[in-house]
Amino acid sequence: MHGPAAELADRLARNAEAVCRHYLSNGRREGRYWLVGDINNNPGRSLYVRLRGVETGSGATGKWTDAATGDHGDLLDLIAACRNLQSLRDTLDEARLFLSLPRTESHADRRPAAPVPTGSPEAARRLFAMSKPITGTVAQSYLRRRGITDVRHGDPLRFHPRCWYRGDDEDPRDRLRDAWPAIIAAVTDLDGTITGAHRTWLDPSGSHKADISTPRRAMGQLLGNAVRFGHAVDVLVAGEGIETMLSVRQILPTLPMAAALSANHLAALILPPTLRRLYIAHDADPAGDRAQETLAERAIALGIQVIPLKPNLGDFNDDLQRLGRDAVTRELRDQLLPDDIVRFP
Repeated sequence: MHGPAAELADRLARNAEAVCRHYLSNGRREGRYWLVGDINNNPGRSLYVRLRGVETGSGATGKWTDAATGDHGDLLDLIAACRNLQSLRDTLDEARLFLSLPRTESHADRRPAAPVPTGSPEAARRLFAMSKPITGTVAQSYLRRRGITDVRHGDPLRFHPRCWYRGDDEDPRDRLRDAWPAIIAAVTDLDGTITGAHRTWLDPSGSHKADISTPRRAMGQLLGNAVRFGHAVDVLVAGEGIETMLSVRQILPTLPMAAALSANHLAALILPPTLRRLYIAHDADPAGDRAQETLAERAIALGIQVIPLKPNLGDFNDDLQRLGRDAVTRELRDQLLPDDIVRFP
């Protein structure tokens, strides 16, 4: 392998564990290997990825083998298999997206992109692609002020320094400026395809949300989809807001989670066909209660065990900010099944 592919494979190898945590989130590290069931991210130990090794050859960092099938390769091969990508170009673009590198363009690609409908899934994909990692930005400062420090490379969260805001002409606050810094979250379907984007506009200081009439808005195809943290197979925590789910993840960092963005969308969330247990972290208000009941009824009809997770205050981010991490840890662990406390430490 030569050229851009070799360079990207080397970059991925230097971040081998982060690659595994993103694409094979149901596995775990054991010594110098990442172990998981198979390329489809099922739990198990058949597929192993070398996290530390020599620079080249069969024992190189990033090399993987599935002992059950004999399949093997480097991390580019792994990404292609995990995302079912059929071309090298698509694989390289996916790797660049993971590494937060700009997508390379051929001469033919340098024409201005054709306009797409405002608020469409393609517009959402373009917005997410033109955003950047949140590390070192006011987005990271904002989340830290809300008690959220565990934000990882590979999360579906990015930052846009000047995200267009179309305000309410009747609200004087909305005429202050046309663009604000914003957290951009990718909304995806069960296959990982971006179908929408959620924007949280921020004050330039990062201390709070922007002082506008609607600092949170979503675009694209949202119904049934979610902002996903980790890949759910048999266990999932679902809730409404992104900050709510990130707050739960501060305590349960390996448990897959999905933020549906609203109570109505939580009630309509499409569940993975392999799901066996669903925790519902609903907001403590009438809309949250109704969403929990509707989603629970749907899940139970599919044979899925349902366990509600109830906050003490309005939601789990309120609990994290006002009651503290230790209190939320006790609160969540009292409501989880003992097997899941052990499985998702």
